[in-house]
Amino acid sequence: MVDGPDAPLRAAVVGTGLIGGSILLRLHAAGADVIGWDPDEATRRQARSAGVPMAERLIDAVAGRDLVFLGGPLPTLPATLVEVAAATGAQCLLTDVGSTKAELAAYAAAQGLTRRFVPGHPMAGTDRAGLVAALPELFDGAAWVLCPAPDGLAAFRRLAVVITEVFAARVVPMAADRHDAVVALASHVPHLLAGALAGAAERSPLRDAVRALAAGSFRDGTRVAGTPPQRTANMLTGNREQVLAALAEVTAYLDELAAALRAGDGATLRARYAEAGTTRRALAARLYDEQTRSFRTDGAPADEMTWLCEVGASGGHLTACRTTPTTVSYSAHLPHPT
Repeated sequence: MVDGPDAPLRAAVVGTGLIGGSILLRLHAAGADVIGWDPDEATRRQARSAGVPMAERLIDAVAGRDLVFLGGPLPTLPATLVEVAAATGAQCLLTDVGSTKAELAAYAAAQGLTRRFVPGHPMAGTDRAGLVAALPELFDGAAWVLCPAPDGLAAFRRLAVVITEVFAARVVPMAADRHDAVVALASHVPHLLAGALAGAAERSPLRDAVRALAAGSFRDGTRVAGTPPQRTANMLTGNREQVLAALAEVTAYLDELAAALRAGDGATLRARYAEAGTTRRALAARLYDEQTRSFRTDGAPADEMTWLCEVGASGGHLTACRTTPTTVSYSAHLPHPT
């Protein structure tokens, strides 16, 4: 990926909002040879004032790079991918940070880019937007989904090293369609629920009193309702079918709670909340077993692909990837059986 063992990584970040900007700042802090580009001139000036190099033109930012991160609004990513691919060499590794994966992965495959494009999604963020909200430590310990392709395993391995070593994140290998189904319930439906709760409060004749009494549960439950509306709309429409399917599951559970409440059925309410509490507690106290797995780099990709996707589907992650001319070795952490 670089000219020699001591040569810095040559990277570019296209689109420097919250996620792209945080990637840019982290790479800069880590000593990488990194340059950014953003279509907004004020954002470019802001980055330069912080000492981070920014190009005036996208083509100048990506020329001669080893690795390019693609950010920006979801609807713009396909065109950006094609533009950057045409402006970079065949050995330049490409990845994105969008919150949906299946559509872009299929587009990349149709463009013949799967050997060097690895769809990605860092599961980190805040309710703020733009480079002004970016944090170089944003990804520490965060899950970062990568979607390998059978003919792109070499690219996946290279990128996994960068994500674990430079960003201190946990790589979650996952098929693109599985990712979209998972984040629909884990991330996208929560945006719908937060919007519904905050929106109902805004329309309520008791709005001002609700605001005055809003405590932790309301604030936590509506936090992501404060994200930029266009970003949320892009995310939801970009994963519409999966979000609607996940929303149906949530609505069915909510209907059970509402039915029990109407009937004054305290036992059912307690049982449903005890069930829900299991997932809540697991977020803070999940145990993992470490496993090391090796594959030949010149072998058939099926076994490696199957194992990687099983790691992600089981709730596991990777913390290291080491390659030699003949083998690749992964350090995986798999959920401890309960």
